[in-house]
Amino acid sequence: MSYLIVALAAPVLGPILYATLHGQDRAVRLVDRFVYVAVPALVAWQVLPFAIDQRSAVVIVAVVAGLLIPTVFERASRSMERHADDLAIAVGLSGLVIHAALEGAAFAPLGAPVDPAFGLAVVLHRVPVGLIIWWLLRPRHGIPAAAAGVGSLVVATLLGVILGGELLGAGHGPGAKLYQAFVSGSLMHVVFHQGRHDHNHGDHGDGQEQVAARSR
Repeated sequence: MSYLIVALAAPVLGPILYATLHGQDRAVRLVDRFVYVAVPALVAWQVLPFAIDQRSAVVIVAVVAGLLIPTVFERASRSMERHADDLAIAVGLSGLVIHAALEGAAFAPLGAPVDPAFGLAVVLHRVPVGLIIWWLLRPRHGIPAAAAGVGSLVVATLLGVILGGELLGAGHGPGAKLYQAFVSGSLMHVVFHQGRHDHNHGDHGDGQEQVAARSR
């Protein structure tokens, strides 16, 4: 139970870290670099074990598709650029939510002993996940949307605990894994494309103004 409580609280530390460091230019650049490293690391952590286990390149193809499809839409029409990025954010967030639900299911049943290595791994990686969600949504859509994004991880985890083993069985099937791989590619697209546009370190105000100016 103690690991579950800390796992539920861990994503909130990301926004707190963001708010603490965001007024300092050097710290902001450090956070940006961390996100650019953390996202590929999270993708590799979720995708590579399944690809190796299946001995198939299909999973890698799904990642590449998630990475490139938003780019195709953007290049088809300049006016679709913002919508493609928003869709990529939504797809990426859906994957993180599914992953959080699966982690919650792994904590069920309540009161059962939890492998300390698993519990610690969940807690440690949830802090950067919360930071990444806030980093993506706060400049573009404001605090309420960013808070809802981080909060969705907490809700998904609790749902996973409630559904338990039934969710674990569905979530570890080949179809679910391929969707997670596609989602991972979409998340990488939005971090490396949209992230660079929306994080202008000359101004630490609301990034929505920057996006609005870019879209005019």
